[in-house]
Amino acid sequence: MIDVLKHHLIKRLGKDIENLELVLEKFKPIVTKRNEQLLKQGEVCKYVYFIVQGCLQVFVYDNEMNETTRDIVIEDNWCSELISFGSGNPATENIRTIEPSQLLAIDRKGFQEMMQTVPQFDKVYKQLLEASYANSVYRINTFVSLSGLDRIKWLMYKRPSLMTRVSSKLIAFYLGINKDVFSRLKAKL
Repeated sequence: MIDVLKHHLIKRLGKDIENLELVLEKFKPIVTKRNEQLLKQGEVCKYVYFIVQGCLQVFVYDNEMNETTRDIVIEDNWCSELISFGSGNPATENIRTIEPSQLLAIDRKGFQEMMQTVPQFDKVYKQLLEASYANSVYRINTFVSLSGLDRIKWLMYKRPSLMTRVSSKLIAFYLGINKDVFSRLKAKL
C-alpha cells in the first residue's frame, strides 16, 4: 500500500524528496469494510486519509437526519475534515466508506512533523486545500444554476466512474436531487 502513496508523492513533488522514507513511516495502513464510519459529526477529526483503494463519502445530517453529500472521494486522493483536523474542534461532517477500502492514515502530530521534515509536502497540502475548496465552490455555484438533468450530465462528464460505481441513491444525494427524480431523469439520457 505504501508504494502507492510514494508514487503519488513523487508524481506531485518530483523524485528528489528529502526524508521521504521518514514521511511514509508516519502513515498507518487501515483496511475497512463497506459502510464503516471513519468520522462522526461532533468528534474531532484525528486523521487525514490517503485512499489507496476504495471510495469514501463526506456528508452531513440536517435536523431531520437527512444526508447531504459534500463529496465522494476515490483512489489516489486525500480525504479528511480539514477544519476539525487542523483546529482540534469537533467535526461538522461525517466520513464513511462506500465500499471496502484500503487507506493510509496520518494523525495530526505525524502530519505536523511531516510538514516540518519535508518542506515540499506543503505543496501537497496546499493542493489538497485548493482542490477541496474549488470542488465545493464549483459544485455550489454550478448546482444552483443547473437543472437536475444538467447535474447528471455534469457528473457523467466530470466523474463518469461514479455512475457505475456508486448507488443511485448516493449519487442523488451528491447531486442534490430526490432519488426518484434522479431515476426518471437518468432514464431520459
